[in-house]
Amino acid sequence: MLQVQFIRDHKQIVLEGLAKRNFADAETIIEQVLTADENRRKTQVELDNVLAESNKMSKEIGGLFKSGEVQKANLLKEKTGQLKTQSKELAESLTGFADELKGLLYQIPNIPHASVKAGTSEEDNEIIFSEGTIPNLGENALPHWELAKKYDIIDFELGNKITGAGFPVYKGKGARLQRALINYFIDKNVEAGYKEYQVPHLVNTASATATGQLPDKDGQMYHATEDDLFLIPTAEVPITNMFRGNLMQASEFPITATGYTPCFRREAGSYGAHVRGLNRLHQFDKVEIVRIEHPENSYNALNGMVEHIKDILRELKLPYRILRLCGGDTGFTAALTFDFEVFSTAQDRWLEISSASNFETFQANRLKLRFKNKEGKSELAHTLNGSSLALPRVLAGILENYQTENGIQVPEVLIPYTGFSVID
Repeated sequence: MLQVQFIRDHKQIVLEGLAKRNFADAETIIEQVLTADENRRKTQVELDNVLAESNKMSKEIGGLFKSGEVQKANLLKEKTGQLKTQSKELAESLTGFADELKGLLYQIPNIPHASVKAGTSEEDNEIIFSEGTIPNLGENALPHWELAKKYDIIDFELGNKITGAGFPVYKGKGARLQRALINYFIDKNVEAGYKEYQVPHLVNTASATATGQLPDKDGQMYHATEDDLFLIPTAEVPITNMFRGNLMQASEFPITATGYTPCFRREAGSYGAHVRGLNRLHQFDKVEIVRIEHPENSYNALNGMVEHIKDILRELKLPYRILRLCGGDTGFTAALTFDFEVFSTAQDRWLEISSASNFETFQANRLKLRFKNKEGKSELAHTLNGSSLALPRVLAGILENYQTENGIQVPEVLIPYTGFSVID
């Protein structure tokens, strides 16, 4: 969440940033934040004064009893009783103002980076890079869901029988290709300096709130209500929360982490042809990269993440492009996001397969993730994350772009992982 001090000191910048996001009633909620903060600070001063006066009287009472001035001591005791009642009431008011302030701050998204343009939807995103050759497959090219059925490698109906729509079953060479991609992605990340972690697939409310999934995406998460745990929508959540509450030294930067997990998203309201097959699932596999960075280096680190993902897609030899998201399409917690899209030749459309984002201090403020700066003062770190990569649409792109009349070729870089070169 945004820092109150930043909102107080840079109100106009905040309002301009929220305008880029088309955030409704920005001025109203910012004024509510400032009012709640003013009430909180004023009440804190009043409470501190009352407690100081009460402490002073308590010392005086002890001296009066020692000197035999019992009547004066009892009068002061009566006053301290009144002060205790007053301090209790002020403490309750302080808690109320603090809770009101936190509730308001949780509703406000991050402020976009200066390079982010205003926009209302994905139609306003900027294409900043593209690479690779789109293959000419001819008129008989099949979309991946038909290829999956033809070669018996993914069974959507069986997944529907077991669980429901959006939970496919990978079979035979399809399962092996899926596992090959996971291992390849992890190996590439580890080679690039990311430390591998295996993390829980469920998180508590504190973790989901700290990285910004709650309350913003409450309805999109699967909730195990009896234990009050949430199935993770991305490995970003448990990996980033490993560092929640940490006070680091500047010498510890950068912290780099990678992990594979299944991901779970309800995707409520997602219907239509664009979600067929692997295009949108409720359960899918993803390999994530996360960085904790010094604020001075976070955008260099983001550029490095983008180059790392480029390298993976080059090795897979998939045609892809990179978009800088506009304000209206940038996620709630991000300051700047680059989306990677692979071209699905048989579907004749671009499919998002990765996002790399810098959250600046937005997540770190909720996480209370700080470091000691050169002056020895505590300062919020910057957090970043990216997919490298989300498997369903990468797999869809491979199946469609590598199809031939004699089967589906396996990208050369994956053959050592699969043990076969063609799906037929």
